Amino acid sequence: MGRRAAAIAGIAEWKAQRVWDRPMFMLEACAQLAQEALADAAIDKDAVDGLLLPPVWESPMFGPSAAAEYLGLAVNFAEVVDLGGATGAGMVWRAAAAIEVGACETCLVLCPTVPPPPQQGGDPAKMRMPAYLGGDAWGSPQGQFEIPAGMVAATPSFAQVAQRYRAVHGLREETLARIAVHERDNAQTNERAIFRGKPITVEDVLASRRVCDPLKLLEIVMPCFGGAALLVTSAERAAQGPHRPVFVSGFGERLTHKSITYAPDLLDNPIRAAAGRAFGMAGASREAIDLASIYDCYTITVLVTIENAGFCKPGQGQDFVDERDLRRDGDWPLNTHGGQLGAGQPGLAGGLAHVTEAARQLMGRAGEGQLRRCDLAYANGTGGMMAEQVALILEGA
Repeated sequence: MGRRAAAIAGIAEWKAQRVWDRPMFMLEACAQLAQEALADAAIDKDAVDGLLLPPVWESPMFGPSAAAEYLGLAVNFAEVVDLGGATGAGMVWRAAAAIEVGACETCLVLCPTVPPPPQQGGDPAKMRMPAYLGGDAWGSPQGQFEIPAGMVAATPSFAQVAQRYRAVHGLREETLARIAVHERDNAQTNERAIFRGKPITVEDVLASRRVCDPLKLLEIVMPCFGGAALLVTSAERAAQGPHRPVFVSGFGERLTHKSITYAPDLLDNPIRAAAGRAFGMAGASREAIDLASIYDCYTITVLVTIENAGFCKPGQGQDFVDERDLRRDGDWPLNTHGGQLGAGQPGLAGGLAHVTEAARQLMGRAGEGQLRRCDLAYANGTGGMMAEQVALILEGA
């Protein structure tokens, strides 16, 4: 395979929670996740010389230095990554690249999702989604031209993608429902999943409330709280750890727009270039993939990603899904942790969960949800309105 300079050696992940029951600052959550990931990898804190994290609420400026100070770290490489749902995957390849060029040797990737700072009149323990996703900032083009017309938050944008797919290829709503059903089935073996113990049927999905045509309630993620982290280190150090090292063999990143209005093409999105680069770098074929860990904020996101990542040709995604079993014991396992549709979407941690699950499967640590064979995995993150895209090829040692 391709690059094998860096490997995932440790994992930390919290159970998804709709109501948060342990108040903490974001920096506190970073510290707890870091401690758990280091313990999992059996690596001492003093070995850490790289740090990647999302924007820090307690330090809107100088976030990396604030986190390093709080965690008691002295690092050679530190960065805040702001790619929405692609943030986690984007952190992983940055960590691997930094290790490969010698900028650092052991890097913490941290994605906590705890309640934001208290706001007047709100309950800090309950999830509040930022409806405008930054579009209400002074001078924002979205604030001037789109939000007043009703283009608020993500659902209308992804519904436009689904409508465009319907216009170009025809849309079988039963196929989209099947994605949600199979992912929810996978969630039944994930003790961290918010929908464990709550399987659904295609009929349930089709009968659920239509939120934004053609997307229905059970095709949309459940926002929640949680946290995830990874410890990425050199291949040599990972080989000394307690788990099978998971190499970052290939990666790609591409972004083209922020608002769906300015997407070059609603159906041909940046994942095509990102995935192509990742597979090319790893020297891997799509047919060799044992697990597809695909970002799934909506069912249409999965369908379009399958096509754009090159697993089938444009317009053939529905046949691809209908002809395969996407469950953990099926012939094309997809999101064996349940994905965000089945496990919940704890903010940016939901995006990183696609990578943590792939790593867990490659390490052979997925418990009752473990695949019979898992040596090669594809994982991706989708940020914004099908905008920021990151693709990873992960390979077991």
